[in-house]
Amino acid sequence: MTDDWVVSADWLAAHLDSVRVVDVRDAWEYDGIGHVPDAVSVPFDSFRQEGGPEGMMPTREDWEATLSEAGIESGDTVVAYDDTHGVFAARFLVTALYYGHDDVRLLDGDYSAWIRDHGASSEPPDVTPTDYEAGDPDSGVFVDADDVAAAAEDDDAVVVDTREPWEFEEGHIPGAVNLDWKEVVDDDTRGLKPRDAVEELLASRGVTREKRVVLYCNTARRISHTFAVLGWLGFPDVAFYEGSLTEWEADGRPIESN
Repeated sequence: MTDDWVVSADWLAAHLDSVRVVDVRDAWEYDGIGHVPDAVSVPFDSFRQEGGPEGMMPTREDWEATLSEAGIESGDTVVAYDDTHGVFAARFLVTALYYGHDDVRLLDGDYSAWIRDHGASSEPPDVTPTDYEAGDPDSGVFVDADDVAAAAEDDDAVVVDTREPWEFEEGHIPGAVNLDWKEVVDDDTRGLKPRDAVEELLASRGVTREKRVVLYCNTARRISHTFAVLGWLGFPDVAFYEGSLTEWEADGRPIESN
């Protein structure tokens, strides 16, 4: 994976001829509102699957078919975006990484941020389907409930709940800290806050590079966004629980509330 997990709109504008841009918004937004020039449409629901090999992960065959239809090659540099601060696009990034596509990046901000300074298109590009081949699934990034419970008891690890504060207060995994994924987003720019500010925020919750970070949530996209942010910052050991807090509790495991 490249060190540049997150790229700016200016960077993307300068590299449009050498990257494959993926728009994960709904098809009506792509068609009716416009899109980044030459972006291909891969709606979020097309790679979000109930009962996949890792919770909401699509099967390998479905993922290969989706990327083949979008004209993506295994060696392409792929930049994904949405219009929701990158939270849906982050799930595309995580799915690509899981299936071995190392060179995938997240647009800093979203479509609204892009069109502030850059042009949009209403015409879809000509796409030549490919025979995309996924790599071996990297299941190591996913942990089960036993791993989460062990991390909560480990002084060298921190369990992070990426839901909103009110959700956290109503109930959370014992020992977890709360980091709402939106806390790292700048409302004005729609992109990520400066690195120093995000690092300071993380440190205030006990989330540092020296610790193993285990993420959980009730939605895959929110946890994926935080995963992408930690990758952008260079955190070396980040994993997440693909199961939800609902599943955790249904398994008879304890939760605590504030």
